Amino acid sequence: MDTELFDVLIVGGGPAGLTAAQYAARAGLTAIVVDKSPTAGALGYASRIENYPGVETPLSGRELLDIFRRQAVNFGAKYVEAQVVGVNITGNVKEVFTMDGAYSGKTIILATGSMGRKPAIKGEAEFLGRGVSYCAICDAPFFKAKKVCVIGGSEEAVKEAGVLLRTCEEVYLINPSKKLGFEEADHPLLGAKNLKVLSGTTVTSIEGSETVERIKIIDADKREGEIEVAGVFVYLHGSKPVVDFLTETVELSDSDCIVTDRMMETSLPGVFSAGDVTCVEVRQVVVAAANGAVAALSAEKFITHKKRRKYDWGKI
Repeated sequence: MDTELFDVLIVGGGPAGLTAAQYAARAGLTAIVVDKSPTAGALGYASRIENYPGVETPLSGRELLDIFRRQAVNFGAKYVEAQVVGVNITGNVKEVFTMDGAYSGKTIILATGSMGRKPAIKGEAEFLGRGVSYCAICDAPFFKAKKVCVIGGSEEAVKEAGVLLRTCEEVYLINPSKKLGFEEADHPLLGAKNLKVLSGTTVTSIEGSETVERIKIIDADKREGEIEVAGVFVYLHGSKPVVDFLTETVELSDSDCIVTDRMMETSLPGVFSAGDVTCVEVRQVVVAAANGAVAALSAEKFITHKKRRKYDWGKI
C-alpha cells in the first residue's frame, strides 16, 4: 500500500495506461500505474507486432509492453502489480482498492482494456462466490488443503495457479487449447508435484449443491470426464470492456464501454479513461497509446486548473 496522494492514478498497464503514465510523469506529475499483471491484456498476447510507428523490426506484444513500461518508469512513474477489486471515484480524492491495500489520486485514468467476459460455462454464474472465483490471490485461503482448478492457458492463469499451489492440496490447470499461450520451457511452476496440466480440455459444466463439488470436462478426443474440486478459478478472456470493478460509478454505453468525450473525460470530474475500455471504434495499439496521451494531458489540465493543456515537445 502507498499512502501518497498521487496526481494521477492509472488503472491498467496496457498501451493506454503506460502511455498516460509516461506523459503524466514527463509533465512533472506524480503518477502510479496499478496493473493486474504485466503479461495480461490484448497486447501481451500478441505474438507479432510490425506496424507500430517508430519500431522498424517486428517484436512481440510483450516486448512492446516492456518498452512502454520502462519508458514510464524512467520518466518517474511508479508501477505496482495488484488486482483492483473496487473503487471510490466520486469524491475529490479518487481511490482504488486492491488486496494489498488502497491507492489514492487527485485524478484517475481508467485503462483496463476489453478482455472481459460474461459467465459462459454452465454453472459459472450460479456458483459465483460459492466456489467460482476470478481472483486466486483474493480467495485462495478459502480453499486450504482442498482440490481446485484453474481454467485458462495464459501465463496469468499459470501465475494464479502458483498462488493456489501454496495452500491447496491439488490444482488442475485446464487449458482449452492444445498448448499454453506462452513459452513453456523452464517455467518453474509447471514442474510442481501438486499441479496437473490438462491441455486440449474444456470444462463443460460446474456442478454442486450449496457450493462447487465437481466439474465435467471433455478432451480433444471427445472423451468426457469428471473431476472433484471445491473451487473453480476462471481465467478465460473475451472482448468485453473490463468495467466490473466500477460498480456503475461512471456512465457506460449499452455495450458497457466507458463513455468519454474527445479529451477522454468521463461523466465524473477528474475521472478519465483511455484505450479499449472506452467506446472506441478502432482497437489498435497506436490508438490506445494516443488516447492515453490525451487522457494524461487532460488530467494535467484538470489538476493545474489551466485553460489549455500543456504540450511539452522537449528542449534541445
